Amino acid sequence: MKVLGLLAVVAGVLLVAPPPASAHGALTNPVSRLAACGAEGDSAGTAACAAARKASRNDFEDWDNLRLPDVDGRDREVVPDGKLCSAGLSRYQGLDLPREDWPATALTAGADLTFAYRGTIPHKGTFRLFVTRDGYDATEPLTWSDLETKPFLTAKDPAMRSGSYRIKGELPSGKTGRHLIYTIWENSDTPDTYYSCSDVIFKAAAAKTTKVQPSASESAPATEAAPPAVETTAPPAAADPEPVSATSALPLIGGGAALIVLFGAVYAILLHRTRSRRHD
Repeated sequence: MKVLGLLAVVAGVLLVAPPPASAHGALTNPVSRLAACGAEGDSAGTAACAAARKASRNDFEDWDNLRLPDVDGRDREVVPDGKLCSAGLSRYQGLDLPREDWPATALTAGADLTFAYRGTIPHKGTFRLFVTRDGYDATEPLTWSDLETKPFLTAKDPAMRSGSYRIKGELPSGKTGRHLIYTIWENSDTPDTYYSCSDVIFKAAAAKTTKVQPSASESAPATEAAPPAVETTAPPAAADPEPVSATSALPLIGGGAALIVLFGAVYAILLHRTRSRRHD
């Protein structure tokens, strides 16, 4: 009888005890509030983390166990406004404190980033990452309306390397200052959905310097305009020269040479006349 009673007690304990968690994890790059403030976090000693632990009455030993069962994609219906970071779980309610000093990761808007989601028990599922709208105020409780309606990054069953799911993606562009990235991991082989709040500070992307190439008119050296083309024709071939007489050649002989020729001609004429008279 004692054995039967003991078996009944054990069976009762097994029936009422919650089933062990089948998947665990939290975003570590950019670091989530729970991962930063948990037992393994680097920021556990900060004022924000101390306030969160005090409000939660929890040392966040189970930093990888912020999950809800049977949500089935109804996140906005199940998780109340003002309690997005705790998913409405009282043991994590300190994560919902509106503060400007939460540990934050510096990011460059529009840059490529490999997100890391630490998985202590691997499982399949889909990650959806949202970012807060422009004008987000960290001193006010986080509501669903503070988030952009569509995720800026979605990944299904990413590979796990070195204990973390690695998700390559592009950060939202046009963001500056303090914002929050809200990650939802919906398991496909368990009924659980996990939630993470990561505080980030965006800096604007560096302006790209583009070297302007000078136009053809600016880059080419200055040259004189080419003269207009002139149509030319070859001169006609010269005719063979005719014989030139002594008298016609006189104008071609210049200066004193012309006078000598002239006197020679006169002398010849006078001499001819004188000889003619003697013969007569």
